[in-house]
Amino acid sequence: MQVDPIKAGFSQAKLARIDRHLIENYIAPGKIAGCQVMVARRGTAAYFKSFGEMDRERGRPVTEDTIFRIYSMTKPITSIALMTLYEEGRFQLNDPVHRFLPAWRNHEVWVRGEGANMVTRPPASPMTMRHVLSHTSGLTYGALLDADPHPVNGVYQELGVRRSDGETMTSFAEKLSRVPLRFDPGTRWLYSLATDVCGCLVEVISGQKFEDFLQQRIFEPLGMTDTAFWVPESKINRFAANYQRAADKSLQLIDDPLTSSYLTAPSFPSGGGGLVSTTTDYAKFCDMLRLRGSANGAEIIGSRTLALMTKNHILNSADLRQTAIGSFSETAYEGVGFGLGFATTLDEISSGTIGAGDYYWGGAASTIFWVDPVEDLYAVFMTQLMPSATFNFRGQLKNIIYGAIRD
Repeated sequence: MQVDPIKAGFSQAKLARIDRHLIENYIAPGKIAGCQVMVARRGTAAYFKSFGEMDRERGRPVTEDTIFRIYSMTKPITSIALMTLYEEGRFQLNDPVHRFLPAWRNHEVWVRGEGANMVTRPPASPMTMRHVLSHTSGLTYGALLDADPHPVNGVYQELGVRRSDGETMTSFAEKLSRVPLRFDPGTRWLYSLATDVCGCLVEVISGQKFEDFLQQRIFEPLGMTDTAFWVPESKINRFAANYQRAADKSLQLIDDPLTSSYLTAPSFPSGGGGLVSTTTDYAKFCDMLRLRGSANGAEIIGSRTLALMTKNHILNSADLRQTAIGSFSETAYEGVGFGLGFATTLDEISSGTIGAGDYYWGGAASTIFWVDPVEDLYAVFMTQLMPSATFNFRGQLKNIIYGAIRD
């Protein structure tokens, strides 16, 4: 890929600090096997480089077309997909979810206790489409979040709520109709399975398989040819290995690309975390966002709808520090709000970062992206290291990238 940092308004020397930072601090000491970074501004690619290995066991380097597990960076794509149906007049943000999933009419809110002694009550108001798009639904990550011992999560485990093979959109939604909500919808923020519900809603409202809807409405129009819920045999040699940071800080293989579950199409295409993609593919999605909803000659989402999605939808315009429950997320909480599928920086002082008005998210394997409409900029960072909270790649890269802007 051709890059032109000068045309994009960067100091080439300062932007090159990314190289030294990643090599000296992460690649050379073996903290990550490899990574890839892309930065673009004003429609010009300013930086695109690959570092290290995508498969350490086989000595395969990261290449321009390496395929990564993007996990929760699936969520913004799913949210955009659901909001295209909003633009067709198929639902309103304040519509109750049970309009489309009738069994959800019977949700109860946890009050106290656990197991057979759990006390619940009806919610103060129904869960709405806005709530599932903004993680204010009262749902949790259930048994998938082992670090949270809350009694509500025990019910998820009892019901066998999962996103793995064997689950389907129908079985997933049915199980969630029986879980107690952690809080009254709209009153708090909790990172949850809500975006997987958004994927279910796309399927129910459109009458089309979720994966087919994404392919038709987003991937094909944008030319995202390597973004999917599984990796076909013809692309296995481009699929990265996934690692975790062990207790002794060593790098351990946790998903071999040659035996990965991603090599077969899943029964449950997870709208909250199931996609694989490449940096260049996800950059096409980011460029569409930068251009306010249209790119590659295709209109994906209206500019006004996208503007609505990237506003802060937290109750009373509060930041996540005031409203969030739990610490498991892909963002810091201070000075940060949340819209319909994206976190957004509300205040540079409180957040301690440059870029008020940007919107972003990340994935469990430490992948990140952000779009900054003020600077007309986006950045994509790909690696495969779990958990994502191990290193603050976004904060470090933001310091370097924004410090390199010349105008």
